[in-house]
Amino acid sequence: MAKIIKIPTFSDERGDLSVIEKLVNFSFKRIYYIYNSDGSQRGGHRHKKTRQLLVCIHGSCDIFCENKFEEVVFSLNSPKKCLLLEAEDWHTMSNFSKNCILLVMASEHYDMDDYINEKY
Repeated sequence: MAKIIKIPTFSDERGDLSVIEKLVNFSFKRIYYIYNSDGSQRGGHRHKKTRQLLVCIHGSCDIFCENKFEEVVFSLNSPKKCLLLEAEDWHTMSNFSKNCILLVMASEHYDMDDYINEKY
């Protein structure tokens, strides 16, 4: 099941520096971000292989996750934490705040055949 991971952050009078390295055991092959949302729900799928790390670098949004055993809603509202999505996690993204920027780092390149659009 998906889980929240605290991102190491270094803060001083100049501001904050958050570092994403060695948080997950996969390399990022695709990086994209969602912004200027009109409020529509995004996602609505799971994967065969792709694992993802999501960071709301500005604003907030909710991520609904479901696997064969449980359902959880995660609120991403700080660039100091991220959500690790496993391939089997059915997920939707919603409740995007104004000016929300959701950064997604994926373990695989885009492949339409990797998507599973049916819920459990």
